[in-house]
Amino acid sequence: MEYSPQDELLIEAKWQELTEVCRKANTCRREDDWDLIRRAFFLAKEAHKGVRRRSGEPYIIHPLEVAIIVVKEIGLGKKSVVSALLHDVVEDTEYTVEDISRMFTPKIASMVDGLTKMAGVFNTDTSEQAEYFRKVLLTLSDDVRVIIIKIADRLHNMRTLGAMPHNKQIKITSETIYLFVPLAYRLGLHAIKSELEDLCMKYRFPEEYEEIRRKIDATEPKRQQYIDKFTAPIIEVLDRNGIQYEMSARVKSIYSIWNKMRRKDIPFEEVYDLFAIRIVFKALPFPSEKTQCWQIYSNITDIYTPKPDRLRDWISIPKSNGYEALHSTVMGPDGIWVEVQVRTERMDDIAERGFAAHWKYKHASISQEEDGLDKWLRKVRDALNSPTESAQEFLDNFKLSLYKTDIVVFTPKGEPQNLPYGATVLDFAYEIHTNIGNHAIGAKINHKIASVSTKLNSGDQVEIITAESAHPKAEWLSLVITSKARQSIQSYLKHENQNNIESGMELLQSRLAEYNVMLSGRVLRKLMPAYECRNKDELYSKIGAGIISLDNLDKLLKENSSRKILKFWKLFIPGSSSDPLDDDQDIDLDEEAASLDDTVVEDVAPSDEPEFVMAECCEPIPGDKAVGYRDPQSGRIVVHKSTCDELIRLASQFGDNIVKEEIKWSRQRALSYLVTVEIRGIDRTGIMLDLTKMITLDFSINMRAISVQSHDGIFEGTISIYVKDIESLNTLLDNIRSIKGMESVRRLLNA
Repeated sequence: MEYSPQDELLIEAKWQELTEVCRKANTCRREDDWDLIRRAFFLAKEAHKGVRRRSGEPYIIHPLEVAIIVVKEIGLGKKSVVSALLHDVVEDTEYTVEDISRMFTPKIASMVDGLTKMAGVFNTDTSEQAEYFRKVLLTLSDDVRVIIIKIADRLHNMRTLGAMPHNKQIKITSETIYLFVPLAYRLGLHAIKSELEDLCMKYRFPEEYEEIRRKIDATEPKRQQYIDKFTAPIIEVLDRNGIQYEMSARVKSIYSIWNKMRRKDIPFEEVYDLFAIRIVFKALPFPSEKTQCWQIYSNITDIYTPKPDRLRDWISIPKSNGYEALHSTVMGPDGIWVEVQVRTERMDDIAERGFAAHWKYKHASISQEEDGLDKWLRKVRDALNSPTESAQEFLDNFKLSLYKTDIVVFTPKGEPQNLPYGATVLDFAYEIHTNIGNHAIGAKINHKIASVSTKLNSGDQVEIITAESAHPKAEWLSLVITSKARQSIQSYLKHENQNNIESGMELLQSRLAEYNVMLSGRVLRKLMPAYECRNKDELYSKIGAGIISLDNLDKLLKENSSRKILKFWKLFIPGSSSDPLDDDQDIDLDEEAASLDDTVVEDVAPSDEPEFVMAECCEPIPGDKAVGYRDPQSGRIVVHKSTCDELIRLASQFGDNIVKEEIKWSRQRALSYLVTVEIRGIDRTGIMLDLTKMITLDFSINMRAISVQSHDGIFEGTISIYVKDIESLNTLLDNIRSIKGMESVRRLLNA
């Protein structure tokens, strides 16, 4: 199919835009460089000839847009531009990686190959998924440009997501928020990270997105008036001191505002830190950039009083993604707190363009010292060498390395270690060395004894206490949040479990041989219910670990165990009335599905007659915006709240299982749903009586539990109540808020 004249005009305009941004960025210094990019463009145009995107535009527009993002918004060079233009050629056409290598260079072919592998990460079955992602990350640890180009590819796909059906939007936004947003953050692409978050919200929660956008626009004149008032004295002092700078006011992203509203359960009007003032200055050769930042900070705090607990010094110790700046919150006119950010032009370039700018300045420096980004890439490389695990474990563990907030803790010798916010002593132990983590029994935090589960704070000095007899336990997995710690514990437990299974099987066979009995499915069916094991591996593992002694094996083999088997079967498989296995079949109860509770959502496809179950992770109730996920094992549809973190994880890895149609709540059956409400306020005599009277008498709502504590005239607590839907809950909450002394009332959400 030939391109129409209109298509040719559109393609030519986009090609001219790419050449212009390359010229401005000085991407091509020689004619050979231009020739390389031109050849890539014409090859991509020919390869994608006649193919259109869902939006209707020629497909070649997409790689052109990705190449423009790569140059204009990230600042990569000519090889990245060529790879961006060719990134879909190998995947979608008959051209091979070998063809690309022959026509261009082996390096470009390697980058295109990495991008092609990346395309299959979220679209293959789970066993291949981990291997694809592992290969991509190997490329990441070798050449970060591959993952950066893929982020640019995702950004353009998100900008054009409106052409996709609803279920695909859920799948793609979930992938984006689950993996690409934290990846963009980790690589220092702050502007792209913020845009991806906003675009995810725009398509997942369009009403909330538009409402916040309208309110931001409506408050802009008043906000600008205040900004002018706040910045006037700062401008005066900076000009007087001869500093070359640019000052701007950055409004919080729509997603950040929405997140804060949800997290704190407050309306838009109560989000007071809607903007921050940013000062980017041209640093002088002397004194140091750090000293100059502090001098400007001193000028500002001579005018406005700073809030001591809101000083963020990322100059002395930069964030692990390379971010450097000095943040301070000061009391502005009219009693309003305002955040001021101070950074040099170099720091600003790294903050906005991320890894590309980081490497530009690193190579210009004499220092070859390993920084935060280098350390993170080294950790990625170490993680890739860990034992093979399931796709879900691999993706989830890798995501743990993409944490957003850092703390800095110190070894006994004063060496700093970056860890994610919420990290424990155990995380720190594994960060130092796997062997130290495996044998940790406690720590000295600032010279005081603490357990391995203790959460660390920035500035803590930590000494790990070990014992040779100590070893990882399954419960340790709930005590760690870093990927290195989790992978190390999982690896140890899997190895130990496998050893237990092998030794347990050998021991059982040996004991059975004493009674001239062969190990078989019939024997296992007698032993599993007796030892309360769900499958044979659990039985073998417990025998190998010494949990099951086999002292009464002779007695168990002789007795008629049919009643015990039936009791066991009913215990784990509700509704079963008989043993469904024949005499010669091995048993594995993990493969059997338990019956699920009835729900009250409408059948979205009556001909399929699906069954529904409410997700335990987020506990949706009628009226909540919901999304259906078809469980591949049982075929049932699990209903999640649209904001559920677990839904995002599932959709990012198994997006094809998202139900296409919108989930609608039925009005035919009135059931009650348990909801927990958090309350806080000023204590007074009779306030609890007023509260319980309103719930039980005025609204006729049953309470399951109430827990309230009062201290120094302030009370706080939770109430568990049964409600029919979101409307009745919101009406009740509004009325509770009207009780005298009640300051905060909100539904506790699991997601």
